[in-house]
Amino acid sequence: MANKPTPLTIADFPHFTGITTRWNDNDAYGHINNVVYYEFFDTALNMYLLANGALDIAKGEVIGLMVETHCNYFSAIAYPDKIRAGLRVKRQGTSGVTYEIGIFRNDETTASAQGHAVHVYVDRATNRPVPLPDILKAALAKITR
Repeated sequence: MANKPTPLTIADFPHFTGITTRWNDNDAYGHINNVVYYEFFDTALNMYLLANGALDIAKGEVIGLMVETHCNYFSAIAYPDKIRAGLRVKRQGTSGVTYEIGIFRNDETTASAQGHAVHVYVDRATNRPVPLPDILKAALAKITR
């Protein structure tokens, strides 16, 4: 894989969310199953948006739809490891945002996995793209590098 990226470090991310692994996250090979990393991405991203008032799950008029995700794996994580999910904005458009997420095992400073998630923000009622709300733009500014 000539195009595989170099693992990012904790210095590359302005925000972190702690996430506890669970017994059922391990697969038959004794490490966290690859699909769980996407759950980590979703958790870190949505916890950040909730904490910054940029997401109202139940009543918000604007919601972010996940239209793309990608993950590269560098080293195994297994229960009962603790992880930190680093979050930053890679690209921001009129109605879309590409987030980068790094997954760090225990106290390690190099990502065990990293990837991106793309949200397109839409009107909840019509499902049509809308410009990013000001409160979201303010939250994004804090994690843009």
